[in-house]
Amino acid sequence: MAPGLSCRHHRQTVRTLTMTPSSHLSRIEWVGQSCALLRAIAAEFETTRPFNGLTIGTAIHLEPKTVALLMTLKAGGAKLVATGNLNSTQPATVDYLRREGITVIGGQTTDEAAHSGFINQLLDHQPDLLLDNGGDLFARVAERPYGSLLGGTEETTSGRARLQPMRGAIGLPVLVINDSPIKQFAENRHAVGQSLFESYMRFTNRSTNGKRVTVFGYGACGKGTAACFRNAYSAVSVVDIDPISALEAHLDGFSTPRRDDAIRSADVIVTVTGSANILTASDLAALKDGVILLNGGHFPHEIDIAGMRADAAVVSPESYVDEGIETLALADGRRIHSLGAGHMANLAGPRALGNSVESMDLGFALQARCLERVASRTLDASMCVVPVPGDIDAMVASAYLELHR
Repeated sequence: MAPGLSCRHHRQTVRTLTMTPSSHLSRIEWVGQSCALLRAIAAEFETTRPFNGLTIGTAIHLEPKTVALLMTLKAGGAKLVATGNLNSTQPATVDYLRREGITVIGGQTTDEAAHSGFINQLLDHQPDLLLDNGGDLFARVAERPYGSLLGGTEETTSGRARLQPMRGAIGLPVLVINDSPIKQFAENRHAVGQSLFESYMRFTNRSTNGKRVTVFGYGACGKGTAACFRNAYSAVSVVDIDPISALEAHLDGFSTPRRDDAIRSADVIVTVTGSANILTASDLAALKDGVILLNGGHFPHEIDIAGMRADAAVVSPESYVDEGIETLALADGRRIHSLGAGHMANLAGPRALGNSVESMDLGFALQARCLERVASRTLDASMCVVPVPGDIDAMVASAYLELHR
């Protein structure tokens, strides 16, 4: 049990995170029961009420683990207004949140214009705190600020890179969860690799044994992805434009061929860079017959599926709609397969699960504690787009260890 939390409060908060007792429970209840750290924080928040009188606006993947986070914030007194990210909103999660009195704007979409409209609708509520995932909310705030906003959090590296040039225009504390060392090793290195491997298996039902897998990017996500496929008996190559990262991959035992050679030999290509146009139509000529493409980055622009689909070399696109697989049939007879239309594979396709519960329990505990800190009004504009404060990292790590020892 985390320090200062009674067993009684901990048991009570199981109900806070899984609000509808039933003999027929859903994955949302399973996840809520599994988030021990968020349950403990919610029990504390029921007493401390750090968000009393405040509205929190969130733009983040709406899937079962997000329910556990939002119910924790609600336990702290917050009024919540939520929308999702492109392609990852799960209808059952939306229905659940609405039954619990949380305002949800929009639903599942791959339409960027519709998503932009959802962001505008959310900001029309002028929330006091924002929980962002990819920078959509704070980028809009930089264009249209409003006086009641205290600040908030950004979940991703992609969002941090997007918001960094806007620090002056935002001018409020924004804590970047992905810059926490806990997030880097627990979620990015361990959980993303596991979930992308699981996604490959879930989409394709094909083995990894002996497959040549090329991983683009050797940050924390790339390290975990490369390790998981190697542990599943694949021959893994790594491509990274940073020579220091490429050297690290080499010393970790991965082959580090030149980009074109890595593409030509690959049976599976995984992108986890956070950058656009890692694979484009210009690469079609080099891709191996039957290659499978999947993206693990936040935005669906690492693999330019639309550009490939429109290329003159493509005779016809074929879609396995229920499986989330698209096959591009080329004039020379080769077939190129993509998973989830280039969207983040671990939250796309049939029965998308995302990262592991334990990793998200840690990451969302960081979110809850960082929002609590911003709500305390003890931070200033110098804390705009900066890493999680070290004392919060230590608090979350200690509480997790106490619960799992």
